[in-house]
Amino acid sequence: MFSVKFVLMKYTLGKQERLKSKKLIEKLYKEGSSVKAFPLRMVFLQTEHTSDYPAQIGVSVAKRNFKKAPDRNRLKRLMRESYRLQKEIVYNNLDVPYVFMISYLGKEEKDYEEIYAKMNKLLNLFIKQIQNIPNEEHDS
Repeated sequence: MFSVKFVLMKYTLGKQERLKSKKLIEKLYKEGSSVKAFPLRMVFLQTEHTSDYPAQIGVSVAKRNFKKAPDRNRLKRLMRESYRLQKEIVYNNLDVPYVFMISYLGKEEKDYEEIYAKMNKLLNLFIKQIQNIPNEEHDS
């Protein structure tokens, strides 16, 4: 269904790929599953959304951990950038639409290289988790 996009996939993170719907975000936190690669946590949910892309993403940084807006904004920018450059990990493994929110859990600001590495680990954990969902009983 989404395979045409991957041949000419752009490394952008446009409006259509961003999670903005309050209803979807609410549903995501109520019904979603999560994976962690500290200091990042992804809450994800397989659901229909309005975008043509296989996934919509949002990022968040807690105000209680980073009081100053420029610090929060910088971390969100780093998270979006590291996702943008690695999103083919997700796109090449999805055949149904997903929405997810990536939150920064740490109390100290990490540098870009560390966030990039943790994002890679997080995206791979996500793929492993969604591929194992039907076989969970057989893995034990």
